[in-house]
Amino acid sequence: MYPHRGIFRPSVSRRTFLKAAGAGTLLPLLPGCGDSGDSSLRLSNTIQWGRTTIQEKLQANSNIAAVSVALLWNDDLVWQEAFGVSSPKSGTAATTSTRFNIGSVSKVLAGLSAMILQDTGQFHIDEPVARYLPQFRMLSPQFQEITSRHLLCHSSGLPGSNLRGMFTFTPELEYARDTEEGLANFHLKHRPGELHVYCNDGFTLFERVVLAVTGMSYPEFVQQHIFEPLEMVHSGYPLAILPEGTYAHPVNNGEEFPQESVNAYATGGAYSTPGDMMQLASMFINRGLYKGRRIVSEEGVELMGSDQTARAILNPSPEWKLGLGWDATRQSGMEAVGVRAWQKNGGTLFFQTEYFVLPDIRMALLITGNMGYQPLNIAEGILLRALDEIGAIPSAPSPLPYTPPQASSPDTAFTQFSGIYGSFLAPVKVTFEGPGSMSLNVWREGHWTPMDADAELFSLRDDGWWWTDKPGAPSYRFDEVDTLEGGQTVRHRYLIVRSRPGNGHYYMSMPVGEQLAPREALPPVWRQRLGTRWVLANDTADSLVSLLEGNTLDIGELPELPGYVMVNGEQLLTPFNDQRAGMSVKIPVNHGRDLIEIFFESGSGGTVLRMGSSIYTQVTD
Repeated sequence: MYPHRGIFRPSVSRRTFLKAAGAGTLLPLLPGCGDSGDSSLRLSNTIQWGRTTIQEKLQANSNIAAVSVALLWNDDLVWQEAFGVSSPKSGTAATTSTRFNIGSVSKVLAGLSAMILQDTGQFHIDEPVARYLPQFRMLSPQFQEITSRHLLCHSSGLPGSNLRGMFTFTPELEYARDTEEGLANFHLKHRPGELHVYCNDGFTLFERVVLAVTGMSYPEFVQQHIFEPLEMVHSGYPLAILPEGTYAHPVNNGEEFPQESVNAYATGGAYSTPGDMMQLASMFINRGLYKGRRIVSEEGVELMGSDQTARAILNPSPEWKLGLGWDATRQSGMEAVGVRAWQKNGGTLFFQTEYFVLPDIRMALLITGNMGYQPLNIAEGILLRALDEIGAIPSAPSPLPYTPPQASSPDTAFTQFSGIYGSFLAPVKVTFEGPGSMSLNVWREGHWTPMDADAELFSLRDDGWWWTDKPGAPSYRFDEVDTLEGGQTVRHRYLIVRSRPGNGHYYMSMPVGEQLAPREALPPVWRQRLGTRWVLANDTADSLVSLLEGNTLDIGELPELPGYVMVNGEQLLTPFNDQRAGMSVKIPVNHGRDLIEIFFESGSGGTVLRMGSSIYTQVTD
């Protein structure tokens, strides 16, 4: 359900690296190493289901070297267990003390840091960031309206993710400073507060706010005010290489890699263990108290867990209720059975994590491991069975059946939704083949390919969604939202996808593209750049992305949609002038994330392409 919600979404050229393919020799299935509290007797069926499911995942995919899980209920650590090996090369068994990169679950720590700071009176979440960072600049004057609330609930309008130095094999300590300086080369992609779209740069900029307010680096602040008081002794940030044997190694296609350093600390850089994260969860459940000591105010905990999206102007999928650091203040899988849950997903290049806190039930869960094991499915499966066993719900729900409603006859107005839809991913083409029949094609490797190879045509049904006959396939609809921009009404047309994530007992939707209108043909200066390739010339040392896949930008166009510059066969940029092209879409939730803006400049060494703090030079051979 939550595709690419982690802190990094690779380009097409990097997808092969991230595939969760079961290539290579299967790892030996090691027994789980763990411990449980007395309440585990009452939850024995839940634990057995979780244990069996995790073991099956490890057997099926050699990339999943290790998985670790912990379940909390009523301040009792009901279940804590690690599976597999932390190092396939050495065969070292993973233990409950093995550290994992928890990716964007780190954002919860940023939200908590803001609440702790606000409690002291040194800082207010609704003060403009520019007050704390007078040197901060962007090309759009509205950057002065950005507040820390905007940064922490993905509504700032910052472009997305600075990939330069984000992932390395050795620590890169100046990533946050580099990101702030690079933002001076960008426009905002929307006015602060106008919409909520996943944005890593916002959390990275918050690191700079913490430094300005406290004089402490962000990792120092979290260590002193969160990790130490909560006795999270296995948690921290990659400021140095960890001792061998204390952390889970990255694995891809059976190959083991060195420690992954995620240098965007507030957005996704923390490492931890499920047991440590249960101590954090206990503090949330006890409304800011841990073992009788107050860590943060009750008001701070509630504010973090309150829906921040209610005032958004562009919000075609209102079931997304983001908090401060939380992906969901009412996670839909738990909401479907009447249980409130705060939830955060996390992903890096090599690891994926799910974190749930159910404050009213006094329950929490964290599951983390190597890529490829679908953590949301397992997390929801464990929690639903646990809620059933303790009598909090009548029974664990079954997945929704795939029963398309009756066919509907569309009116001719649907033809206005035909055309090409842009996003941070590849363009999608919507074509109406006849009454009630629609095809969806995505641009891949230079040609149009059916969105789903097994279901090329969609038909309109009575519920207003376009379905295929393929069981389990997503359905689609269209939406229009009018906004006032620069004194004029602008209509945004979206393609919306709906799927059944996790346990499959509920629906979630999100806009996956915005319709783009044809423009005048590209001017000659841009046409001369078509077909050129540019390579990153100032990457940080030991960059994981560059070492594994390279880092290039290809400049092209989409012949069916004149007037746009297409980068890497994915994003369609609008030329602003002869040197600069930038963001063309405003898409809430996820598919408007990680947008780019490029500009060319000439100097004594020739022409270079810039994107934020990144400098690219042209490939000539």
